[in-house]
Amino acid sequence: MASKIDNALFFQQQALGLRAYRQQVLAGNIANADTPNYKARDFDFASALQEAVAGRGEGSLPVARTDPAHLAGTGESGPARLMYRTPAQASADGNTVEMDVERAQFSENAVRYEAGVTFINHQLKMLTAAMQAQS
Repeated sequence: MASKIDNALFFQQQALGLRAYRQQVLAGNIANADTPNYKARDFDFASALQEAVAGRGEGSLPVARTDPAHLAGTGESGPARLMYRTPAQASADGNTVEMDVERAQFSENAVRYEAGVTFINHQLKMLTAAMQAQS
């Protein structure tokens, strides 16, 4: 029974995980708005979701150890490949964060995250009602 519920919610689970990760990336951009030479980053949500659902998400790559004394690492960078944003207007200090763009993206992502949570809550209520009706 649990696997059927997992299958029913898999897509939304992947989407919420990516939305949460994107929120962290966007928050990092906003936090570094005044850092010289900071490059704003983001990822293509649709492509990342498509890869995650297909099971081709960014897996961990082995970290090369050039000396036996080096600690083994996982090389994990996150669930999506981050790319640099191209600013509409370059700043003098090399920072590519545009606060208007970042705020808009942050707000849109937050609204979509909340919509996903609401959708999952509705699905869980429907599944609960169906299970109660069966017993």
